[in-house]
Amino acid sequence: MTRARARRGWPLAAMIASFFAGVGVDACLRTYGPPKPAGLVRASDDGQDEARAANTADSPRTAASDRPAGAQPKISATTGTTSRSLRVPIDGADVETWKGGFDERRGGGARGHEAVDILSPRNTPVHAVVSGTIAKIFESKAGGHTIYEFDADRRLCYYYAHLERYAPELHDGQSVAKGEVIGYVGTSGNAPPNTPHLHFAVFELNDDKQWWKGRPIDPYLVFKKKSAGD
Repeated sequence: MTRARARRGWPLAAMIASFFAGVGVDACLRTYGPPKPAGLVRASDDGQDEARAANTADSPRTAASDRPAGAQPKISATTGTTSRSLRVPIDGADVETWKGGFDERRGGGARGHEAVDILSPRNTPVHAVVSGTIAKIFESKAGGHTIYEFDADRRLCYYYAHLERYAPELHDGQSVAKGEVIGYVGTSGNAPPNTPHLHFAVFELNDDKQWWKGRPIDPYLVFKKKSAGD
């Protein structure tokens, strides 16, 4: 009789344990950001690779409308420089100024940047660099309002962080065209409040095509390679 009751009580206990484990994972993600791309061993300043768990529950956020109640800033025309199949995320951005940004040291030299910072006035529109899919809209303590965009081949993921807000009604799974405005430059997360900029990163996806995993690659080299026709 006692053993039968114990067996009947086991599924309930397992369900309760799973529930609290899920709550813990979600809280960790919201505080520290998504898990780091595979192969990294350092923490990032920008939420791209703060959480270290390899398996994670997705943040429940699927829509983005963090814009203030006031009027939206005027969206500039999509006239940014294009490198064959890529478009710079901010109009007028000079790819040459990105050189070396990926390898900059952070945290007193303890870790690499593994991204580039594109300084621009607050509320400057941020454009999708390729036609693809919004794989994840994510809120991170360090990266703030962030976007993960997969390219059409699901080979590369483009990461946009420190946004002021997202484009109206942007959501997970949405198809976007190259040049489409997906957000606005800001200082969310741990960006200096007086230095609006876009933290822009690129990583090569693993075979499982999970948005939080991948191998970081230098955005400068990616754009230079595309402009060379490769």
